[in-house]
Amino acid sequence: MEELVIRDADVVDGSGADSYRADVVVDGGRIVSIVKEAAAAGCQRPKARRELDAEGLVLSPGFVDMHAHSDLALLRDPDHSAKAAQGVTLEVIGQDGLSYAPVDDRTLGEVRRAIAGWNGSGDDIDFDWRTVGEYLDRLDRGIAVNAAYLIPQGTVRALAVGWEGREATPRELDRMRQLVAEGMEQGAVGMSSGLTYTPGMYAQDAELTELCRVVASYGGYYCPHHRSYGAGALEAYREMVAVTRQAGCSLHLAHATMNFGVNKGRAPELLALLDEALAEGADISLDTYPYTPGCTTLAAMLPSWASEGGPERVVERLADEETAERIRHDLEVTGSDGCHGVPIEWDTIEISGVGDPALADYVGRTVQESADRRGEAPWVTARGLLLADRLAPTILQHVGHEENVRAIMRHRVHTGGSDGILQGAKPHPRAYGTFPHYLGHYVRELGVLSLEECVAHLTSRPAARLRLPDRGLVREGYVADLVLFDPATVAAGSSFAEPRVLPTGIPYVLVDGRFVIEDGRRTDALAGRAVRRTPA
Repeated sequence: MEELVIRDADVVDGSGADSYRADVVVDGGRIVSIVKEAAAAGCQRPKARRELDAEGLVLSPGFVDMHAHSDLALLRDPDHSAKAAQGVTLEVIGQDGLSYAPVDDRTLGEVRRAIAGWNGSGDDIDFDWRTVGEYLDRLDRGIAVNAAYLIPQGTVRALAVGWEGREATPRELDRMRQLVAEGMEQGAVGMSSGLTYTPGMYAQDAELTELCRVVASYGGYYCPHHRSYGAGALEAYREMVAVTRQAGCSLHLAHATMNFGVNKGRAPELLALLDEALAEGADISLDTYPYTPGCTTLAAMLPSWASEGGPERVVERLADEETAERIRHDLEVTGSDGCHGVPIEWDTIEISGVGDPALADYVGRTVQESADRRGEAPWVTARGLLLADRLAPTILQHVGHEENVRAIMRHRVHTGGSDGILQGAKPHPRAYGTFPHYLGHYVRELGVLSLEECVAHLTSRPAARLRLPDRGLVREGYVADLVLFDPATVAAGSSFAEPRVLPTGIPYVLVDGRFVIEDGRRTDALAGRAVRRTPA
């Protein structure tokens, strides 16, 4: 007898088609049968060792977080309710060009320091891997939800070239090609970049094109955080389309927003650019989070020249009065490339987390507010905090536009991604709320998307991008990564005031046929594993 039958569920199968009522049978980690309208037809109903009454609940495929920063959280926190409770059954990590494989001893230390604001220092982690394959093997020991990995181009460049702002030599480029090929062979699904972060930003288009050719040869995709989301955003999007088309590589645009005052109301221009490329045969998708503020590190705002050479050199430059004044001028007057070419507005920069608990008073306040309290210029406050906390502070950046968010999420190649940073005392609520916020706010309350459309955005579309032939739909034979939610009550519990509150209305989540959320509570199941690239 099979393990589980889910009775009388309203199945929203991920295809975008209308929902239907069915009994769904799960056994051995897969969906083994679907009996539509079983009760109404009076037919023999399937039996199993366990029966779950799903009356009033929607059954959908598990949600895929196309942009996650859980690289260490998956290892550190077996509970991982921040994602599991949202119905996320697969996360794509290795984002924004910086993560923890492939590395050697030198670059591991440098990367840990550079992205401590995203993932913590890692002092509590046993870094017993160096290659992509070894990292995926580590995930296979058991994690809360599944994870796929993108080779981080910035980390690859740090390993082959270093953190210097220069063109790679032919030998260094060959080494980068080799590292990307090895990572793809070991199971990565593609490559990411952070082109406003060092050292990835130092790669010119010719270098990126060559690496994308390698990714394309393995059937992977390129996922860039491109060179600007502010001034020059459209040109930055256009650049990524051109690079990938020349390389013959699929493109997935990370957190595809149009931010800052210069881009208010300009989402239709971005979508027209993408529609033109799609009509010409380009393979493009994108992800967004359903909120207006962004989230990154305070150090990411600095101009690229100040970040050259790695984290220690950044600290040295900030400590030097003359150099610090040059940084301030670039930030406040010129508009640094780290702040997307727009002069920084300190009243939009809210500190969301610090590494040193002694600095907790800054958290939840904008830099401008802290400066006013201290009776000093905001740059003095920001500089002092960066030095005192050794570049660890994370920020919320309140520069988005609701009309742009809604327009982009309607697009036919859109998928969901939280960009969720789980570090800090007051993280962005998207880390705990992205997927129920789509379903509760943008589907039920606003009607921006229908329920069937939204579920397709969060399930089958990302599964297709990841080339996963047996995930993303409620189909017989598919992996039983499933979510049961109440469409009348599903909602994000997290808010900017209280960002770590779990969602409501999602009582059951299954990963590989095992309950990770049951009756609204996290079980002890570690059913997730690394999801490796499907060979082209």
